[in-house]
Amino acid sequence: MRNKFLSAFLIIIFFQSSLFSQNIYNLSQFGDESFRFIKQPLKWESNDWIKLGLFSAGTILLMQADKPIQDALLKDRSYNNSFPIEAGRIWGEVYPTVIIAGAFGLHGLIANDPSSKKIGFEIVQTALYAGAITTFLKFAAGRARPFANKGSATYHPFTIFDDDFHSLPSGHVTLAFSLSTVLSKNAKTDFLKIIAYLPAVLTAVSRVYQNNHWTSDVFVAASIGYFVGDWVTRQHEENDSPVQTPSIFPLVLRIKL
Repeated sequence: MRNKFLSAFLIIIFFQSSLFSQNIYNLSQFGDESFRFIKQPLKWESNDWIKLGLFSAGTILLMQADKPIQDALLKDRSYNNSFPIEAGRIWGEVYPTVIIAGAFGLHGLIANDPSSKKIGFEIVQTALYAGAITTFLKFAAGRARPFANKGSATYHPFTIFDDDFHSLPSGHVTLAFSLSTVLSKNAKTDFLKIIAYLPAVLTAVSRVYQNNHWTSDVFVAASIGYFVGDWVTRQHEENDSPVQTPSIFPLVLRIKL
């Protein structure tokens, strides 16, 4: 998973740098916002730390249900390769993020559409930030995957090369919720905002059902993808100029007036 993140995003960073270098969403803006993102914990107030504490406590409580949930799901493997489960897995791969970000970016370049440029930029930005957090946590935690049959409480911290100990959090679910959150935040109607999360939810279900992750792994990953996507999109809301709705993707985008 680590190699997929690195190779795919080296390609997309090259593509984005040439695509957005003469627009408002450029590498300079990416650098400024990246530095701002890294500094966020230094600006947290007491409420933010309380939320983190509650999230951590909730994760620990959910870990107590990891093994019972796995045992229940392993009783019926008949849907392992079904369309919903496989569709969820695919949505969490790197290439949907690359393709969709590239499609919005290309449309923004060809049609000179600021909204498409914004969405393409945000998809890449969110995936990189969330992917970096997830990759670090995978190595730092070193949690055994369910299929390793070592139990849900087995940890080998800072295991780099053995993927059997890269369970927490899920890389697929992080990417899935990163992508879905950006699409949802840019959708015009509440219906589309909700629908945008459907494939990400399928990704979370598929990773647990296919015995690649514990339930708490996908909970942490979904939270990372959502909160990073929310932060990224909020950075651009106040500075958006009126834009026209692009036609490259069937998702209707919000127009700021």
